[in-house]
Amino acid sequence: MITSPQQEAVDAAITSRRSIRAFLDKPVARDDIERILDVAARAPSGTNTQPWKVYVLSGRARQDLVDAILAVNADPEQAGQHTEEYAYYPRAWVSPFVDRRRKVGWDLYSLLGLTRDNKSGMAAQHARNYRFFDAPVGLIFTIDRIMEQGSWLDYGMFLQNIMVAARARGLDTCPQAAFTQYHRVIAQQLQLPENEMVVCGMALGWADPGKIENSLITEREPVHGFTRFME
Repeated sequence: MITSPQQEAVDAAITSRRSIRAFLDKPVARDDIERILDVAARAPSGTNTQPWKVYVLSGRARQDLVDAILAVNADPEQAGQHTEEYAYYPRAWVSPFVDRRRKVGWDLYSLLGLTRDNKSGMAAQHARNYRFFDAPVGLIFTIDRIMEQGSWLDYGMFLQNIMVAARARGLDTCPQAAFTQYHRVIAQQLQLPENEMVVCGMALGWADPGKIENSLITEREPVHGFTRFME
């Protein structure tokens, strides 16, 4: 098979994308962020509706959101009053999905030396989501409440474009559904209009190569496991 430099570059950007959970304290240029978003906006959307809206947080704005969420998350009574606005995961887990979920969770915790009985350690690791894993840039994505399921499919392509465009520039990301639990805190901090729903968050920055959690490479089902070729 003959490959072109363009094919190799695209494939490398896609296959090197991973969910990074520890970032360097190194700024990301605004020009790079704007270019990434400009490229990502070429994602297809039904009748060109472009349902995405992005809030880019750095500096004080980022820290204010982090502090507000962590203050609530640290209090179990307060945290229990916050629930996701939409169901990201199935309400009833079945194989093979639950098996994959458990495996990636324990693979990560094993790298970090966290055992099943270390509930506080696992909770602390989960709470690092709300710090954007120390990335200098946090992204919050919203969608207009009038949009339906098809627009959420479009949104996924936009998010993937951001992550791939970031990799093309040597940057890394971590998409974070964890933020949806605290959508009310986010809405207050960012002064979101009532018609906007939080889709997810995302950390953006430079991966810290010295952190063990960044060595995690999740497994993928081979093509023959999820594809039928019919002629």
